[in-house]
Amino acid sequence: MNILSPSILAADCSRLGEEISLVEAAGAGYLHIDVMDGMFVPSLSFGMCVVSSLRKVTDMVFDVHLMVEEPIRYIADFAKSGSDIITVHLEACSDVEETLDWIHSLGRKAGLSIKPSTPVSAVEKYLDKIDLLLVMTVEPGFGGQKYIPASTERIREARRLIDARQACVDIEVDGGITVDNVRMVLDAGANIIVAGSAVFNGNSTENVTNMMEILASCPDGKEK
Repeated sequence: MNILSPSILAADCSRLGEEISLVEAAGAGYLHIDVMDGMFVPSLSFGMCVVSSLRKVTDMVFDVHLMVEEPIRYIADFAKSGSDIITVHLEACSDVEETLDWIHSLGRKAGLSIKPSTPVSAVEKYLDKIDLLLVMTVEPGFGGQKYIPASTERIREARRLIDARQACVDIEVDGGITVDNVRMVLDAGANIIVAGSAVFNGNSTENVTNMMEILASCPDGKEK
């Protein structure tokens, strides 16, 4: 099943609970929560207290994306705060395997993310350690960027690697995804779609409904 994961980075923080209720009611399955430290990426964003607060108002799957240096320092706190999936950047970890194992030891799903400049092949040796591969389709750190066209072939390459290993790994894409290009990334092999501006700019209920119609009409990338 293809899954929509709205990114609250683009939501109105003054009415965050209401925004989340609307996208949940419209059919979104996950909630994407970007955590930025001002070091690995220039920006700052949400922390553990936000995750804890939101956990009280929804049962959605919390898809937490740690864009922080040495994320192993914070994984236990985010697990305790209510995260379901914890994704770290390959480029931010001095010991990737230890970090992924720590996530699993806390009973959470482990994701691994790569920047647009990182070769997809760099994740191959970790495919048996992860539940999710996040292919960034923009440079991490800022919302509202345009999709990088070269990302499509990177998604295809990721799907080929995963299928060749017969690994049960989701492919998530994040950055510049809209109703105009979401079918393309699904066809390339992605099955979890992060969308921020495309969901929260305008009528979020209508935006989610339109996006979900496309997701429902495309085969699950994992089944290709």
